[in-house]
Amino acid sequence: MSRRSQSGDAEAREPLLVGDDEPNPSDLDSDEGETIFDRSTVSHTCDAERGAQRKLTYEEAVEEAGFGLFHVLLLLACGWANASDAVEILCVSFLLPTARCDLLLSSSDMGLLTASIFLGMMVGGYLWGYLADQRGRRRVLLVSLTINGVFGGLASLAPHFWLFLLLRFISGLGVGGSIPVIFSYFSEFLPRLRRGSMISALATFWMAGNILAAGLAWLVIPRTWVQFPLWGLDFQSWRLFVVLCSIPSLSSALVFRLLLPESPKFLMEAGREKEAVHVFSLMFEVNHWGQHKTFPIFGLRTSSPAARDTGQRHGPISLCKKILGPIRELFRGQLRTRSISLLIIFYCISFGYYGLWMWFPELFKRAEDGGSPCSNMSRSSSLNNHTGCYPVKTAVYMEGFVTAASNLPGNIFTIIMMDSIGGKTLLFCSLLMSSVSVFLIYMVQTKGQSLILSCVFSGVSVIAWNALDVIGTELYPTQLRSSALGFFTGVGRIAAIMANMVFGKLVDTSCAVPILLVSALLLVGGLAARLLPQSKHTELS
Repeated sequence: MSRRSQSGDAEAREPLLVGDDEPNPSDLDSDEGETIFDRSTVSHTCDAERGAQRKLTYEEAVEEAGFGLFHVLLLLACGWANASDAVEILCVSFLLPTARCDLLLSSSDMGLLTASIFLGMMVGGYLWGYLADQRGRRRVLLVSLTINGVFGGLASLAPHFWLFLLLRFISGLGVGGSIPVIFSYFSEFLPRLRRGSMISALATFWMAGNILAAGLAWLVIPRTWVQFPLWGLDFQSWRLFVVLCSIPSLSSALVFRLLLPESPKFLMEAGREKEAVHVFSLMFEVNHWGQHKTFPIFGLRTSSPAARDTGQRHGPISLCKKILGPIRELFRGQLRTRSISLLIIFYCISFGYYGLWMWFPELFKRAEDGGSPCSNMSRSSSLNNHTGCYPVKTAVYMEGFVTAASNLPGNIFTIIMMDSIGGKTLLFCSLLMSSVSVFLIYMVQTKGQSLILSCVFSGVSVIAWNALDVIGTELYPTQLRSSALGFFTGVGRIAAIMANMVFGKLVDTSCAVPILLVSALLLVGGLAARLLPQSKHTELS
């Protein structure tokens, strides 16, 4: 796109700031303020001929801002937030084999514990998504990450199971907000032709969080010397592990508080043109760092502020209708078929992935003396009386680490192939292959075979998750994007809760039932993926 010389008013030539001690609502975004970037060094020039100012669409403005260093830094910041969510969710699976003895847990209690964080995510996911569509992505991410880290860390001090359960639930409220919103936020800075690969790269950080959680568990939990009294509490190694797992969320919240701007797409939809131009100018300067290029002056085709929430008070009934309004929109008109398909897919893949993944360390522990995870039923059933605890071998955490690292090939594959193949095809193929790998886990007879097929399932299923992250951002307009992702991830949390309750009830008596159920549901999800439209290289609406 050619950069024609533009005329601009005096305001456009002033230093561009995002946040200040006493922000002017017409000039700055509504987040409470810090100076994220000083625009005083940017020189805005125009030719002598002062023509009418260009009005660019969102996609045109993103192209003007360029692609480069800004997006790399944004990927690292958002990726760390995504990794912190993975750490907070998956840390429960690694602490179960040891925490069950300290907290006197039966298998049913373990299922309830793993389900608690998903219950919080289910409650928080849609509400945070709705607030992100109404009030902004950045503020919601800041608050949700803080809740995640604070209450996740406090859980390490819980002396009893039910208090630990409550704190994990509140932590889940925070995770439920950051997971769907982070992908909406990140996608709204990206040019159309780079979106698939960049969102796939963002999804790869989930693997990084998984590896981090597994590595910390491997390094910390087996250390018997980490045991000392603290405020009347026997502070053991698994509690230190929980504290360490809360640090990524808190550090990510600090990054969003100090460095990152609001989504320009959200600002345009909110009718806040000047603030959106500020963000595009920030993107331009960072992307062209050291190139001495001048940011082109332009206007934006924004939505009317009246179309957004004006902040007026609502009664309880009207407020509920307002909050639930986006859900009705998801199942109307041309959005209906894709929404039903995504609902089925999110349910099936969440039941399968979280049902198996949260129980992998426990299944590996039960197979540590040889045989398949479902073959040692008599020994594992004895664990339900709390005197049946026995030391966990370090190999259990090593196997968890290997399974987490097996995501890498699938992540690399999606980064390379997403923009050429498209999310729909990758989603369909991945779910079918995941179904086959889970079925084979049921049939194996040795611990080594179980580990190999668990790695295959991990590497293949991550392709489906990455494809969903791309498809979910591309199939819905800006005013519904975070609400849609929050709603569908909420459906996924219901599936995860059900899966962990099923595993908790049946893993000691009928281990084959939940495993075969996972295989069947993944097959159903793959067939539902065929109903989705192809969204490759589509423009964000």
